[in-house]
Amino acid sequence: MRIILLGAPGSGKGTQSKLLMAKYQIPQVSTGDLLRAAVSEQTELGLKAKAAMDAGQLVSDEIVLGMIRERLSKDDARNGFILDGFPRNLAQAEALDPLLKEMGQPLTAALLIDVDKASLMQRLTGRRTCKSCGQVYNVYTHPPHTEGRCDECGGELLQRSDDHEDTIGNRLQVYEAQTEPLIAFYGAQGILCKTTGDGEVEDIFARITGLLEDAARGNIHD
Repeated sequence: MRIILLGAPGSGKGTQSKLLMAKYQIPQVSTGDLLRAAVSEQTELGLKAKAAMDAGQLVSDEIVLGMIRERLSKDDARNGFILDGFPRNLAQAEALDPLLKEMGQPLTAALLIDVDKASLMQRLTGRRTCKSCGQVYNVYTHPPHTEGRCDECGGELLQRSDDHEDTIGNRLQVYEAQTEPLIAFYGAQGILCKTTGDGEVEDIFARITGLLEDAARGNIHD
C-alpha cells in the first residue's frame, strides 16, 4: 500500500495512520520528522534545510522531495508507505508524482478522511493531552474520570496552544485554501478514496481498509 493521507486537522489521520502501519507493516513518512532527523544528523539535505530555517525561510520543496526520496529508498518502505503532511498543495503534488513514478512506487490511493467543520472544532477545542504519558482525551466526547487528570497515570491534562478556537479557525482556513484542491487533483487521477471520519475508531478503520484493498485491486469508490 502506497498511501497519501488527506484530511483537516482533527480528522483522525494520526489515529488511523497508526492502525494502518500495524496492519500493513509499512512506515508513516512525516515530512516534519524527516526534517528534524536530517537537521539533527547533519546530512547534506539537513544542512541545507537548517540554513533556510536559520534565515527565516521555508524549506524548499526540492529539499523536502530529496528527503522523501531518501526515506522511501529504505528497506522498510519496499512494501509501501503512508505519506502524512506532504503534499500540502498542488505544486507539491505535481512534483511528487513524477518522483514516485521514477522510483517505481506510484500511489495506490489518496485517502481522504472527511469530517464536517463543527465536529472538527469540537474535537480540537476539547482535546486534552496528558503531560506525563501522552494519553489523549476530549472534554466533550471522551472526558477523564477526574477533571484535569489522566485516568492512566494521574498526570496533568493540558490543552495544546494551537487548539484554541481562533487558532483552529486559522488552521482550517489554511487547509481549505491549500489542501482541499488536492482532493480534485487525486480525484481526476482516479485514486481518491473518501470516507467519513465520524463514528468509532474501529468502524472507520474497517471502512478505510476496505477502500484501500479495493483500490489495490484497481476498484476506486469515491
